[in-house]
Amino acid sequence: MTPTSTGARKNHLDTLSITLLLVCCMFWGFQQVLVKATVAEVPPVFQAFVRFAMATAAVAAWCLWRARAAPSPRAAPGSWPAGLLAGALFAGEFACIYVGLQYTSASRLTVFLYSSPFWVALLLPRFIPGERLHAWQWLGLAAAFVGVGLALGDGMASRGSGAHPLAWLGDVLGLAAGLMWALTTVVIRSTPLARVAPAHQLLYQVAVSTALLPLLSLALGETWSWHFSAFAWASLVVQAVVGAFVSYLAWMWMLAHYPATKMSSFVFLTPVFALLFGAGWLGEPITPGLVAALALVAVGIVLVNRKLAAAPAAADGA
Repeated sequence: MTPTSTGARKNHLDTLSITLLLVCCMFWGFQQVLVKATVAEVPPVFQAFVRFAMATAAVAAWCLWRARAAPSPRAAPGSWPAGLLAGALFAGEFACIYVGLQYTSASRLTVFLYSSPFWVALLLPRFIPGERLHAWQWLGLAAAFVGVGLALGDGMASRGSGAHPLAWLGDVLGLAAGLMWALTTVVIRSTPLARVAPAHQLLYQVAVSTALLPLLSLALGETWSWHFSAFAWASLVVQAVVGAFVSYLAWMWMLAHYPATKMSSFVFLTPVFALLFGAGWLGEPITPGLVAALALVAVGIVLVNRKLAAAPAAADGA
C-alpha cells in the first residue's frame, strides 16, 4: 500500500475510501480508550515500547516483501537524519499520549492531541513559503484555540468531581503530543524524507520509537514484566498490528490514491469516537464544555485542512 501500488489516482472519495476512513477514525478513537484500559496492568511507556517493537517487525517485513515484489528506487540522499528526527518526535508524541492517559480521560486527551493540524498550519509556512494561511484557515485556528481553551477550562472546573488531581498534566501532555505530531509532519514535508516511500517513513518512526522508548521507560522507573493477562496481550497485539501497521498503511495507501483535502475532513471524527468509546466503556463523563470544545476543534480541523492537507502528512497520532 504505497504510492507505487497499481491503480489510478481518483479525484473523489468512493465507497471503499469512505468505508476505510470511517473504520480508521473509529479505531483510532477506540485505541486511546484501549490504551487507557491497559495502563492499569502494563506501564504506559513500556506498553508503547512493546507496541512499536511488534509494529517494527511487521513494517520491516512489509517493506522487504514490497522490495522483492516490486523493487523501488533507493532512498533519497540525505534522508536518514530527517528520518531519525521524525522517529524521535514520533516516540516523544506517543510517550506523551501513553503517560498522559494515566491522568486524564481518553476523550479529553484526544481533543488536545488533535490540535496537531493547527500547529502544522502555524509552523509549516516557515519552512515551505507557498503554504500561506488563507482567511478561512485563520478562522479555523481561532475556532480551535477557543475549543482548546474551553477544554482546559472544563478540566479545571471538574477538579472537584472525582477527576485525577494531576488531570491538568494529562491535558498538557496531550497538547505536547499534538505539537510533536505536527513537528513530525513538518519534518516529513520539508526535508528529503518527503521523497522516501511512505512505508519507509513509517519504518523510521516505529523503529526509532522501539530504540528510544525502553530507555525512557527505565528512566521513569517503570517495572517491566511479561506476565500479562490475556486482555493485556490482546490489547498490545491489536495496538501493534491494527493500530501501528494496518491502519497507518491503509491511510498512506489512501493518500496515494484519493484527494488528501477531502480525506482530512474525516479526521475530526476520531475525537468523537474517542468520546463515545470513553463514555461507553470507561464511564468517562461527557460534559457540555467538552462537547463544545470538540465541536470547535472539529470545525477548525475542517477549515484548516481545506488547503494544508494537499500533501501527505505523518502517520496519524493514534
